[in-house]
Amino acid sequence: MQGFWTVLMLIFSNVLMTFAWYGHLKLQQMNVTTGWPLIAIILFSWGIAFFEYCLLVPANRIGYAENGGPFNLLQLKVIQEVISLTVFSLIVMFVFKGQPLQWNHLAAFACLVLAVFFVFLK
Repeated sequence: MQGFWTVLMLIFSNVLMTFAWYGHLKLQQMNVTTGWPLIAIILFSWGIAFFEYCLLVPANRIGYAENGGPFNLLQLKVIQEVISLTVFSLIVMFVFKGQPLQWNHLAAFACLVLAVFFVFLK
């Protein structure tokens, strides 16, 4: 069950991370933050990132093998990267629109799946 909670919290953490890092670009596109000074954009992003870390840190603690979780550090990192790129790609496709997936993106995802396979191989 710890593995499930770890992955779920990492997914939500990465949704927040994507909006913290790139959401201000969408808001600028929508003319919401066009006149904001850079410091306001940074503080806005940090405000979102705070909640990202409120999920990310516990997810790693729960999932870490030395804390009773099912994953070692390398496995946690690979899982996090796969989730990060998957969440980012979905948000770009559905929120930012106009950024279609191409064959090379799919090939890169296939390599990520292989990375997960190899990192869990005994």
